[in-house]
Amino acid sequence: MSAATIPSRAARALALTSASALCMFAATALAITVMGTVHRPGVILDIVIPVFHPKPVTHKAVMAKEAAPVTRIDKVEYAGRALIADPALIENSQQGPIPRIADDGRKPMVAYAAPAASGKFRIAIVIAGLGMSDKATEAAIAGLPPAVTLAFEPYAGNAQQYVSEARAKGHEALLEAPMEPMDFPDSDPGPNTLRSGVEQDGNGPRLNWAMSRFTGYAGVTNLLGQRFLSDSDALSPAMVQLARRGLYFFDNGEVPGSVAPDVASRSGTAFAKASETLDSVQSALEIDRHLSALEDEARAHGTAIGSGFLYPVTVARIAAWAKGLEGRGFVLVPVSAVLNPPPK
Repeated sequence: MSAATIPSRAARALALTSASALCMFAATALAITVMGTVHRPGVILDIVIPVFHPKPVTHKAVMAKEAAPVTRIDKVEYAGRALIADPALIENSQQGPIPRIADDGRKPMVAYAAPAASGKFRIAIVIAGLGMSDKATEAAIAGLPPAVTLAFEPYAGNAQQYVSEARAKGHEALLEAPMEPMDFPDSDPGPNTLRSGVEQDGNGPRLNWAMSRFTGYAGVTNLLGQRFLSDSDALSPAMVQLARRGLYFFDNGEVPGSVAPDVASRSGTAFAKASETLDSVQSALEIDRHLSALEDEARAHGTAIGSGFLYPVTVARIAAWAKGLEGRGFVLVPVSAVLNPPPK
């Protein structure tokens, strides 16, 4: 091999290497252009953390399904044997029919109350959230014992239909009034929310709006409301408004700092509060544990009240638990049967 041959071979090798590198670079550039940035392969762990009790929150976007309320009530109406509307108990406002105390002193909380069985140890249960999901609402009305009180949100266009169905089956009905939560407006109960720091001139019409959505309910309960139920100055006028219209207030027990018991006492509003939230953790075992706690409380004090949401597991566990209730010495009653003070 001559000396001249060595540089020639080296030059050819260098040219070949350069050409290969150039081709690889061009191919890489083409791949990035067509497919995007190339990432190194890796291992991705998709860890799902369970969230307990994610109650649906009504947002303004849902309001499109809202229907206009009945504008005037001119005759007595029944659902089966249950009264759902009486002109004597109604103020026909521009917003819709609003409950009122009749001229003869009759109160909606008495007229629209469900019948109550007698017994030494009485337990009341309220299930909330009805009206916004047709399937869940129908399942709750059909599957729960008649003595369970049902709370309806004011936004559903067919709320009156479902209230009438519930009353026909023996259930007592409540109105869920939207109230300001701590993280408002991130959690938004919807239009006409009762707000902390707002005087009667602001919250009064909002409460009237909610009360005009349907008829046949005996009382009002809170839809959210962690901030509102902690503000006695804002809550007091609302409680007075309920008392003057002959309605009771039910505190669902989910607001640790609720001043509702004290405000209701000072305003003369018939009142009840849940001592057990049944489904903070949505499992049959936890729900059964809370139902057992209600029995213990009823034995100790004569009455006990629980609250829950219309989750399928909640409805199923309450239905199963109630089947053997009388055999254990308890009776299931509507909230109106355990009010403090009782209606006159």
